Amino acid sequence: MRVRNYGVALAAVAVASMTLAGCSEKKDDTIADKDKLIVGVKYDQPGLGLKSGSGAEGFDVDVAKAIAKKMGVDEKNVTFKEAKSANRESFIANGTVDMVIATYSITAARKPKVTFGGPYIVTHQDIMVRADDSSIKDLASLKGKKLCAVSGSNSWKNITDGTNKLSQKVQMETVPAQGYDDCITKLKGGAVDVVSTDATILAGYAGREGSSVKVVNAPFTDEKYGVGIKKGDTKGCEAVNKAIADLYKDGTMKTAWDKWFGKANLPFDANQPQAEGCS
Repeated sequence: MRVRNYGVALAAVAVASMTLAGCSEKKDDTIADKDKLIVGVKYDQPGLGLKSGSGAEGFDVDVAKAIAKKMGVDEKNVTFKEAKSANRESFIANGTVDMVIATYSITAARKPKVTFGGPYIVTHQDIMVRADDSSIKDLASLKGKKLCAVSGSNSWKNITDGTNKLSQKVQMETVPAQGYDDCITKLKGGAVDVVSTDATILAGYAGREGSSVKVVNAPFTDEKYGVGIKKGDTKGCEAVNKAIADLYKDGTMKTAWDKWFGKANLPFDANQPQAEGCS
């Protein structure tokens, strides 16, 4: 009898342990319950996400810290990791990061793989060329030019596939690149004629490069920057959306925008973009 009772007691303890473990795993399924966060950001985009001596800096980095704070996570418990355009989805899916805030445009193609909070800002795709190039003024004048194509980015496809506001498909030679820093190097060296991506990204590079490059100022898309989190984390998505709403209400978002883009005179829309929903 004693042996049997002892066995029953052990079984009860095992069940209790499994239950507690199950609760712990369930808690970890959503970023809303975490007290530490790993955030994927860009390391090569001036003004947005750039690796510095003290870590990472830029608008997206500041937004990440602010969202985390609103969710109850102290800045000291936020770790940043480089997320390139090509690995953002895989980083989220395999748990390398808890969220990605890295000029991550919400698109129909990405939604089946990622749950998006936000958007936290809406920008527009534009065109950057060498400062002495007067031949390019708009999409139509890009025909036959060499276009930098960053792996994992949709920006170049918006031109070559015609997925832009003008539904204008332009025939161009594409030159592959690993990131936008690589694109800028290729542009200045003549390997490409055009770098095209979000105005926020181009503004950061224009500020860094000075008189060697220029932005054409011919916007042709709406880019909704979202917070990418693991597919199905509805609770985490809702927590992110609440945080973004609070950042617009208390002026934090405008302060961050002015800090990083004020000198470039990029206009700030004080109205919070409508959330995409957490499906």
